[in-house]
Amino acid sequence: MSVARPLPHDAARLHVTGTARYVDDIPSPRGTLHLAFGLSTIAAGRVTEMDLAPVRQCAGVVAVLTAADLPQGADCSPSAHDEPLLCTGAVLYHGQPLFLVIATSHLAARRAARRGQVCYEETTPLLTIDAALAANSRFEDGPRIWQRGDTTAAIAKAAHRVGGVIEMGGQEHFYLEGQAALALPQEGGDMVIHASTQHPSEVQHKVAEALGRPMHAVRVETRRMGGGFGGKESQANAPAIACAVAARHTGTPCKMRYDRDDDMVITGKRHDFRITYQAGFDATGRLTGVDFVHYARCGWSQDLSLPVADRAMLHADNAYFLPAVRIESHRLRTNTASATAFRGFGGPQGMLGIERVMDHVAHHLGLDPVVVRQRNYYAAAVGGGLSAPRAARPPEGVSGQMKPQVTPYGQKVEDFILHEMTERLMQTSDYAARRAAVTAWNARNPVLKKGLALTPVKFGISFTLSHLNQAGALVHVYQDGSVHLNHGGTEMGQGLFQKVAQVAAACFGLPLEAIKITATDTAKVPNTSATAASSGSDLNGMAVQAACDTIRDRMAACLAAHHTVPPEEVQFDGGRLRVGTAHLSFAEAARFCYEQRVSLSATGFYKTPDLAWDRIKGEGRPFYYFAYGAAVTEVIVDGLTGENRILRADIVHDCGASLNPALDIGQIEGGYVQGAGWLTLEELVWDKAGRLSTHAPSTYKIPACSDRPAVFNVALWEAQNPRPTIYRSKAVGEPPFMLGISALMALSAAVAAFGSGYPALDAPATPERLLSAIARQKARRDA
Repeated sequence: MSVARPLPHDAARLHVTGTARYVDDIPSPRGTLHLAFGLSTIAAGRVTEMDLAPVRQCAGVVAVLTAADLPQGADCSPSAHDEPLLCTGAVLYHGQPLFLVIATSHLAARRAARRGQVCYEETTPLLTIDAALAANSRFEDGPRIWQRGDTTAAIAKAAHRVGGVIEMGGQEHFYLEGQAALALPQEGGDMVIHASTQHPSEVQHKVAEALGRPMHAVRVETRRMGGGFGGKESQANAPAIACAVAARHTGTPCKMRYDRDDDMVITGKRHDFRITYQAGFDATGRLTGVDFVHYARCGWSQDLSLPVADRAMLHADNAYFLPAVRIESHRLRTNTASATAFRGFGGPQGMLGIERVMDHVAHHLGLDPVVVRQRNYYAAAVGGGLSAPRAARPPEGVSGQMKPQVTPYGQKVEDFILHEMTERLMQTSDYAARRAAVTAWNARNPVLKKGLALTPVKFGISFTLSHLNQAGALVHVYQDGSVHLNHGGTEMGQGLFQKVAQVAAACFGLPLEAIKITATDTAKVPNTSATAASSGSDLNGMAVQAACDTIRDRMAACLAAHHTVPPEEVQFDGGRLRVGTAHLSFAEAARFCYEQRVSLSATGFYKTPDLAWDRIKGEGRPFYYFAYGAAVTEVIVDGLTGENRILRADIVHDCGASLNPALDIGQIEGGYVQGAGWLTLEELVWDKAGRLSTHAPSTYKIPACSDRPAVFNVALWEAQNPRPTIYRSKAVGEPPFMLGISALMALSAAVAAFGSGYPALDAPATPERLLSAIARQKARRDA
């Protein structure tokens, strides 16, 4: 069977040989023009005068477009129609596109774009959370509030209380392939777009809108992306629209790719958050009430900020039952690049808030943070899920098995397996002995301190906008027995195409070489959802399976009738079919069915069942199931410099019945490193004028190979998904990202060892922040 095999990525050989074709590698027709944006040099104000004559006079410039040249307005927004492609007068962030240069080369366009002479009437930009709060600058009239129980009373009556604030920065996607698009004008005003996008149907919709054409006049194709991480869910709209309007204006193919500096300045990032908290708990560490206030800095346009902030609220409980809880969320408009989707989509920010609470509670009581976490876990699922290992005995004092299994938003948690997973991880990572060793190390080393932390993940799988939980597929079986398929998902390096090909091969009993997946194409599979929310395999795998089953059933019926056997006796396996006593190859069967005029082409469709969600009330079942994981991280910190290293990471992660263990382990490793990078290395800095200072690889630090743990142990939790997903697998794209939270908590433990009091470490925990926190610890110790 093709599924559950650890097969390499379908384009692995192309990747390592440099022959994988991306948008900028597509051979462009002769005479293709190239585009670049002229960008604003202020963060807030109005354009009073724009002299573009010097731009038009530059060598190679064919045309220069402004907002006045776009009759349909060319909006790029995925939701609120508040993102004009080109500035319409009001400047809302530094780096906002003001005009579009069309030139004969990429370099000529970039050079010319810097020659625009723009005068502004400048105003004071709102750059921070505090400034936005003071100005009441929001995307909703007031804060969104969800609550259960009397939180104020629960905290007031608690035997113990803690409170605090955690600041967490944003994050640049830093996909290796930058934003890119190519537009090819067709006869009759139609347009073909090659785009590096996670959401071809949205690009199709936005391009059609900008051209004033129906969607059937625009075809969008995406073969692969060189990384996405959410940064090409809505941010890919602008270059595709720019190419389309330029191609219409000139009647010539047009290409656009952002240089890295422009890409980082123009595009949105992960939302940075501030979370304040108050928590009440008993002497064992069990929470009685928690009050959170989330402040999200959303940038100049709405983009996807409302659902991102909603998901932060949805994951404010992470793995813990909160008897009384209040979550207040502020979505703040600022004069910065519009924050957008990023792996986890707000979940990491909400999860980090409750993990800070757990860490603070444990420090306050002098307890092992793992024990405090276990005592607050949701009740264990009966049997731990299908085919799960036998549950380990909970540690002494850890119970809560009779607690209600209901989230703050009212969804029952019926598949909770973190009790067993945590115990397994503590055993395999030798947690107890290593914790004792870290304590001993810290007692005898005044300069270098170690920290050890275990944090869990419970992540909901589904789009919270329910209608997006659908997918389509198109499958052809040719008369020679080869299979061609398309689906609505996009490949961005995560291995989706390989997994879906494995599903098709398993349906037909064929070797993987018989299956061909070609570029995602809106002309083949319409109305697709973004490849996001960790749903690519879940949705598209089921759609492909439905299409394959339709064709297989037609073939079985045809062959069964010919051989006078029941259709259920037709077996597909090993590239052959057994029909009663007859045996024939799949190719022979396909040829026979073709000659009998049986359709060997089918569409497939899938929609996720059992979803109901009211985001205003904060009630319902937004998720089909939960994915789980846990990580133990050990770090070391230099108290003189703040320099630090991740020494070891041990992970156990729940992928259900994995479709491809090799790809899933790769996703877990990459997710952990990217999550740890967000919390320890990656710092976005804007100056007082609203300019992004960290706008290039020279100034923005992402994890390199040397930053990965020297010892990196990853194990898959061997249990089927209790929900009927594709071959009982679980999503793996986003959940591992939150495993990186353990790195921040380990750093916090190391900093705590330098003095007294709770470190209250903010993120990213750069060496500068660590050094400052260490100084505070020492000052409290010496006071």
